Formats: sequence, structure tokens, C-alpha cells
Amino acid sequence: PPHDHTTPAAPGPRPTPGPPGVPTPPAAAAAPAADMAAAKARFATCAACHGMTGAGDGAAAVALVPKPRSFGEKEWQASVTDEHLAKVIVEGGPAVNLSPLMAANADLADKPEVVAGLVQMIREFGK
Repeated sequence: PPHDHTTPAAPGPRPTPGPPGVPTPPAAAAAPAADMAAAKARFATCAACHGMTGAGDGAAAVALVPKPRSFGEKEWQASVTDEHLAKVIVEGGPAVNLSPLMAANADLADKPEVVAGLVQMIREFGK
């Protein structure tokens, strides 16, 4: 007999239905997929102060007070949420009581996939 080379999908967990007549709540909204290519291209702007490795040692950092954040600091990484990072990226330091020298990137407000990529890059520096 001919072989069927397809493998049936393993049954996954089935959602538990609620009581009759009660709608199942929608799944949580997923974060936007990160556009890593666009984020990496945009990071060149960040690197002027934060450095290519995120250590806060970019060429412009020498003249800045306070010095730019080093993204590799584990304690700091643990203290901030992705939402906070996204807000700083888009709205700048003053939006979260940080240095006014951390410029806003208002053009990214309608590009959540680029912001998500930048946040992911910042998180990678802390690993």
C-alpha cells in the first residue's frame, strides 16, 4: 500500500470553554513583530552616544553630562520594562524624568516594529 508521508499535527491544548453564554476572553494583544533590519539601521543614531556595543561610550558621550546609559548594566536592565524603554526611545529622556540630552525619536511613534527591535537590541546588550 502507498505510504502517506504527511504527519498529522499533534493535538495541542484546547481552550477551556467558560460557562454557556459567556464569551471566551480574547487573547492578549501580541507585541509588534520586531523589524530587526530597520532597528539595526536606526541604532546608528543611538550609537553616537550609547556606542556600538551599548556601553555608553559613543563618540558624542565624551561631552555629555550625565553620561549616556550603559545598556549592559544588569541591575538597570532588571529595573526597567520594555514599555519604559519604548517610551524613552520615542518620547526622549524628559518624558520619564531622565536627561533632556536623550533626544526624542518622534518619527518612530508610528513604527512600533522598529521600536520593538530597538528594545530587543537593548535587552541583548544586557545578556
